Amino acid sequence: MAEPSGDTPEQYRKDRVLLDSYLDWAAGEGVPVIEDFGVDLLAAETAPWDRFGVDGAIINLKGRGNYSSTFLLEIPPGASSAPMRHLFEAVYYVLKGHGSTRVEAHNGASHSFEWGPKALFALPLNAPYQMFNGSGAEPVRMAATTNAPMVMNLYHSESFVFGNDHWFAGREGEEGRFAGDGEMTPIRPGRVLWDTNFVPDAGAFELKPWEARGVGSGNMQFILADGIMGAHASEMPVGTYKKGHRHGPGLHVFTVHGSGYTLLWYQGDEDFQRVEWRHGMVFAPPNKMFHQHFGTSNNHARYLAIGLGSKRYPVVQLRRAGSENNRSDVSIKKGGRQIEYEDQDPRIHPLWLRELAVTGVPSRMGKFFDEEAMLRELKTSAAE
Repeated sequence: MAEPSGDTPEQYRKDRVLLDSYLDWAAGEGVPVIEDFGVDLLAAETAPWDRFGVDGAIINLKGRGNYSSTFLLEIPPGASSAPMRHLFEAVYYVLKGHGSTRVEAHNGASHSFEWGPKALFALPLNAPYQMFNGSGAEPVRMAATTNAPMVMNLYHSESFVFGNDHWFAGREGEEGRFAGDGEMTPIRPGRVLWDTNFVPDAGAFELKPWEARGVGSGNMQFILADGIMGAHASEMPVGTYKKGHRHGPGLHVFTVHGSGYTLLWYQGDEDFQRVEWRHGMVFAPPNKMFHQHFGTSNNHARYLAIGLGSKRYPVVQLRRAGSENNRSDVSIKKGGRQIEYEDQDPRIHPLWLRELAVTGVPSRMGKFFDEEAMLRELKTSAAE
């Protein structure tokens, strides 16, 4: 971290206010620091990152809040990352490529597991690990969503965060957790938990129904390496879309498969912001900004959301309250955080019908809307 400017002790003390140890650390890592509303991780620029021993970039999304961010790593063919351990949690999502991870345990044992595209995993806190590209021809790209901003700002000591030798043995779990084994805890729709360290394919993992969030909606909540970084996968069947909702900042949303888009707006806004879906995109809805996900292809549309606060360890009060009363599947009219279909902006459904006309996908939303009247109006508008 650069020393504050100033020629006298008084000026030195004056300048040491409103510091952000995480941003100062990120600026000194020598890799691109990308700040945007959404980022295509498959196209993002990377540079050699000495700390990880591979190319990388730091992704600070506009809606990340104060606690989380994403690191982008690229491992060349046949190469490996540097051995690492750190006091922040990292939830890895593999964007492309095949490889393996070796992680050490407190008793001297080590665990290795292989992964491919769309694998999801987290490692026990501060456990030493190293990652290997298993291909001699194809690079690996992977994203690690972390709580590094919170940890770096809490301790503002790089050596403590990256050089601590404490073992969190209780987080390791059984050996099978590194092979994709886990334990399911069904609490209620939207709160079905899968406790593991490794999900081999987040795009194929079976989701459970959560109809309150949208027609045919499916969901699974992941508890990864007994951590405070939470993740969930959600899916929309063909010809449907989710209901609008809002929550706190920091949930990094990765599009897994299918195509579509997300609309985002604050209450009272005249216009929407829009993020197009494609594999490799990540965005984070800002604090209390409404957003709504739409599928437009003839494949189910699935996304993965990762951020601070798991269903086991909510950490922040907003996440804890959301699990009891201020819920994401309860209408805002009843104190929740969701906009029901009948209450949504009247522009939303006709816009989606226009998108379906392009892709040729039939709507399954006719029981909620007078689509014939909307289609007639769209044809009239097009003729004019």
